[in-house]
Amino acid sequence: MPIRAGNMIVVGLTGSIGMGKSNAAAALRQLGIPVHDADAAVHTLLGPGGRAVDKVAEAFPKALAGNRIDRKALGDLVFGNTPALRQLEAILHPLVRRSSKDFLAAAARRHVRIAVLDIPLLYESGGEKSVDAVIVVSAPRQIQRQRVLARHGMTEEKFRAILARQVPDIEKRRRATFVVFTGGHRGETFRQLKRIVRLLEERGPW
Repeated sequence: MPIRAGNMIVVGLTGSIGMGKSNAAAALRQLGIPVHDADAAVHTLLGPGGRAVDKVAEAFPKALAGNRIDRKALGDLVFGNTPALRQLEAILHPLVRRSSKDFLAAAARRHVRIAVLDIPLLYESGGEKSVDAVIVVSAPRQIQRQRVLARHGMTEEKFRAILARQVPDIEKRRRATFVVFTGGHRGETFRQLKRIVRLLEERGPW
């Protein structure tokens, strides 16, 4: 069931790697919509003194760097290693869910009308069951590839491995409540999201 208090609408924001989700989240914030960033929550959990540091260090001692987890070292340890990745997810996912619940509770106390959960693996984790509507960001495959391979340390092998773990873009779009296309100008992305916010405000929870 959706995690919603009162009349607050909870929206999931997702999309495959390189589709422009971060820009969409920034646009939603510009529109006055609070957004919980699951990736940012993981950064905090693995950062200095983070709540996940001890458990992750116990499972992956080579990733410990002082009082934090070295994310690159951790990534190298789990890349291509499905059991290790599942072990890491079992540690992090409950903590990220707790962070999102705290975020929604705080938004409800402020009588926020719409709150967004930015979750890269929303469909992969079954998170769509916990929201009222889903916005999927999408872009042409070539643009996606250019964006991803421009990232520091990214390779074709890593790109293919990431895609293999994600629900295909066409399936995400089929299951979405709304689709936002980000292959053009940022202003167009903003206009699409502004229209979606207006529809949500007018129609209420799905």
